[in-house]
Amino acid sequence: MGYLRNHLATVVTGCFAVFLSGMYFYMPAALNQLLLVSVTVTWFLVVICYLAQKSADWTKKHSGHTHTAHSHSHAYEEKKSSTRITNISLEELNKFRETFTAELNELKGEVKLKDNEINRMRQEIANLETLVQIEALKTELANLKAAAAKKR
Repeated sequence: MGYLRNHLATVVTGCFAVFLSGMYFYMPAALNQLLLVSVTVTWFLVVICYLAQKSADWTKKHSGHTHTAHSHSHAYEEKKSSTRITNISLEELNKFRETFTAELNELKGEVKLKDNEINRMRQEIANLETLVQIEALKTELANLKAAAAKKR
C-alpha cells in the first residue's frame, strides 16, 4: 500500500502549506501579498494531490485486475508458447514458396505495366507541351502579320 496509504505527497505538500500559512502572520506586511498567493497555490496543490491519489485508488480498486501468482504463471506460459517453433514439412515450405513466388511475379508484371503506362503518359505530356508551343508560335506569327499589315 505504501507510506501513509500512498498519500505521502499530499501530507508533505500539506505540511508545507501549513508552514507557509503560519509564516503569513510572522512576515512583514510587504510580503503579505506574495505569501497569500503562495499559500493559495500550495493549498490548491494539496487538494489536487489528494484527489489524484483518491482517483488512482478508485481506479485500481475497480479495474478488475487481479495481481496473483496465477496471472504471472499464465503470462509466462503465453510468452513461452509464443516463442515455440512449429514443425512444418518441406512440402509445405515449398508450396508456400511457390505461392509467394507466383504472387511476386504477378506484382512485378503489374509494376511493369504501370511503368509502361507512366512512360506513355509522359510522352503524351511532352507531345501536348509541343503542341501548345506550336499554337503559341502560330498566334505570335499571326499577331506579327497583323502588326505588319497595319504598318503598310
